[in-house]
Amino acid sequence: MLIQLENVTFGYDDKPVLEEVSLTLSEGERAGFIGANGEGKTTLLRLMTGALTPDAGKVVKKSGLRLGVFEQSGGLESERTVFAEMQSVFADVYAAMQKLRETEEAMAGADDNALRALSQQHEKLEKRIAAADGYNAEVRIRTVLNGMGFEGCYGRVVSTMSGGEKTRLKLCRLLLEEPELLLLDEPTNHLDTGTLFWLEDYLKNYRGAVFAVSHDRWFLDSLMGKIYELEQKRVHMYRGNYSKYKILKAERVLAGERAYDKQQKEIAELKDYVARNIVRATTASSAQSRVKKLETMSVLERPLPPQKPPAFRFETDSESEERTLEVAHLRLCAGERELFKDINFTLRRGEKAALLGENGAGKSTLARALADGRDPAVQWGRFVKRGYYDQENAALDPEDTVLGALWNRHRSMSQTQARALLAQAKLGEEDVGKKVRQLSGGERAKLALVLLEAERANVLILDEPTNHLDLQAREALEGALKAYKGTLLFVSHDRYFTAALAGKVLEAADGQITPYPCGYAEYTEQKKRAAQEQAAARNAQKTAERAKTAGAAYRSRAERAEEAKRKQRAKEVERAIAVLEEEETALNAALADPAACADYKKVNEACARLDRLRAELDALYAEYETLI
Repeated sequence: MLIQLENVTFGYDDKPVLEEVSLTLSEGERAGFIGANGEGKTTLLRLMTGALTPDAGKVVKKSGLRLGVFEQSGGLESERTVFAEMQSVFADVYAAMQKLRETEEAMAGADDNALRALSQQHEKLEKRIAAADGYNAEVRIRTVLNGMGFEGCYGRVVSTMSGGEKTRLKLCRLLLEEPELLLLDEPTNHLDTGTLFWLEDYLKNYRGAVFAVSHDRWFLDSLMGKIYELEQKRVHMYRGNYSKYKILKAERVLAGERAYDKQQKEIAELKDYVARNIVRATTASSAQSRVKKLETMSVLERPLPPQKPPAFRFETDSESEERTLEVAHLRLCAGERELFKDINFTLRRGEKAALLGENGAGKSTLARALADGRDPAVQWGRFVKRGYYDQENAALDPEDTVLGALWNRHRSMSQTQARALLAQAKLGEEDVGKKVRQLSGGERAKLALVLLEAERANVLILDEPTNHLDLQAREALEGALKAYKGTLLFVSHDRYFTAALAGKVLEAADGQITPYPCGYAEYTEQKKRAAQEQAAARNAQKTAERAKTAGAAYRSRAERAEEAKRKQRAKEVERAIAVLEEEETALNAALADPAACADYKKVNEACARLDRLRAELDALYAEYETLI
């Protein structure tokens, strides 16, 4: 057991947030934590870390638990370079390696009295470095930095980086620290697709336990073996990934309703029997036994109905032309930087296309340019009515009320219609009078989607529409867009959402747009095959180059003789290296043995021989590199 919550209750200002919550996290577990926005998921994480104290119940942690916490807000702050900051994780290891070198130097000139202590210290340092896998520290740093998208950024100073980059670096540092338990709050936010896949693979092999709050269904399906759901102040546990959770939850809700209904029916029958028979002498005793049964019965609580998800519905007043969009030779820049050189693609009526690519590829810039439609390289068909969703919700006036934001743009709506549309998106009576600036990220996203619904556009361009939405809202939006009859172009890092909707993929890479006339699953399979084919082609090229070089070696007798001589020398060097390495291993073992260190003269001779061995090996390694 790493951490355990026992009947934890917590609230703010007498408003309960959690009631009698119990859960246990054990070594090596992978558990997802889900729930609607505002339910209290972050509050529960803060109770786990000790930042908050329960009103009732208790939080029990393993003694000396090494806990790593990744929060949504706040990135890594440092004046060091990226690589130096990651190296600081291994400061103790580097110090131990330096101490090991100093100990070896001291052993070479130590007398008998000091030698035994130095040998023991040498052995302890070796074990400490080996336990921390210290000799592979820099390999691990490069692996994590490259996987998280920082290849080529090692020398950049952390303080000069963007907020998103600092957040990713904070996660890099946590992964390198390898705590026993990682508490992650939305770790996949703002990661591009390649990084998401890498992170999932890395966490699958992570030695510690992982407990992650996430709205990323692909992440939850790929990684998790257990799902905890916070709903109506209680936590329920389901074994399996997200897809399994959906099945198990439906079964639990149905079983709870059936058990409650069955018991209520039994109670009604018992009461009816008592009412009819309690006064009859012949049946009074049996009626009394039923009274006792009613008194001792543990009455089930009525199951709380599952929270209704928001509802969206995108309808159109007319159809667009069959050839909805044609982009020909479009060039786009962001300041002085050229994002796209020569974009060419088309969209036909009713197509649903995903615009995919790495962060910084220019997807949002392209989406804005298409929505704007003023560039002559962008030709929209006749009868097109465009609707655009901006991930920043920049078009919303912070000083507008929720109702005003909708009503001011659609005066023909009655107040009843406007309120009903907002209520369907779970923006109820208590929300409509709020200023836009007072809304949470999820509430602003829902308001922007309601405004988009009211446009009744036959073409929708959506830039990261699932950002800030909880799972219920994402699934509701996904269902509405599946039913949408118009043309859809969307940018999203939500792989589940993309796989459910996209019938076509437009890949943004290297200043170009490459169309793939297929869904997301086939697109990823094609990309995988292409990568394998490229690797095979590179290997084939290397083989051909080696064969060509080998063939050239037989063009002259002198060249063949020189090649044979080089190969012979390489074998001799290999044998010499093997002999010296074996001797080096034996000497190190002898120096690490306290019993063998009593002879001061022999130890000095061994240290001197070790120095000569290393010099000889360095020379042989250098020669071998020229021969192979």
